[in-house]
Formats: sequence, C-alpha cells, structure tokens
Amino acid sequence: METWYYEVVSIDGDYANLKRTDIELDDLKLVARALLPAEIMVGSKLKYELMQYEMM
Repeated sequence: METWYYEVVSIDGDYANLKRTDIELDDLKLVARALLPAEIMVGSKLKYELMQYEMM
C-alpha cells in the first residue's frame, strides 16, 4: 500500500489540478472534484491512500 501527498494547485469547475509534494515531479494530476473532499480550496494539502483522498 502506497501513500501519496498532494497540494491543490488550481480548481477549474468540476476538476482540480494536484501537484505531488512527496516527490519532485513537475506534472500535475487532473482529478474530478467528486473524488475529492468537498472543502478543498487552492493550497489544500491532501493524502491519497487506499484509492481515497483526504484532507491533512
């Protein structure tokens, strides 16, 4: 089981761009907001584990 950490970089309608913070990676991950906690905003820190995102 892996755990990954992200920061919300931008929100565009029903999608959010996430940036990995646990490793050095320039790519952003586009994720549907329906899969993310409802209270996210730009700058929110997220943990991805067991196919679920949760606020940190």
